[in-house]
Amino acid sequence: MKHNLEKFNNLIESLELLPSIGKKSARNIALYLVKENKYAGIKIAHAIEEAIRDITNCKFCGGLSEHEVCDICANEYRDKILAIVEGFKDILTIEESGSYEGYYFVLNHLDDENIQKIRDIIKEKQIKEVIFAFPPSAESEARSLYLEDKLKDLKIEFSQIAQGVPTGVHFENVDINSLAKAIKLRFKI
Repeated sequence: MKHNLEKFNNLIESLELLPSIGKKSARNIALYLVKENKYAGIKIAHAIEEAIRDITNCKFCGGLSEHEVCDICANEYRDKILAIVEGFKDILTIEESGSYEGYYFVLNHLDDENIQKIRDIIKEKQIKEVIFAFPPSAESEARSLYLEDKLKDLKIEFSQIAQGVPTGVHFENVDINSLAKAIKLRFKI
């Protein structure tokens, strides 16, 4: 006799939709939630429902927010620096590092509307420096040069995040372009 576990199998299939969750992991999570910790399952389901319902994009920077304007854009005491990033994850990662206290703009596509939004933020927040915080690539470099050209009339400084050799990595494990940039952008000690 075959067991009909349609709802359990549906849960497994739903969990498999998540990044980096395969069938085995999905089955283990489903078993845990259904049999070992039902409270955790209910709490997770409620948190997902609230997040999907309440999280939106900030109307200024494009980052994640529970309000029309995110806490970062609403904070007038942040540094007068604007980091232009590729995605929401970049903001979360940089904020977690605690190394940056400026504003952000998520540049998910390069068009006149986004360039105007960047210009508006620069003027409204009295930005003094724009940091191009893109992963190193020829495309990122071209994007940075294009943006610099479109914003140069605002009389601000431009910079990009440092690139080079990651901490604890041996030279043989570093691509040649990163090593070349690390040597070129070296600093005195």
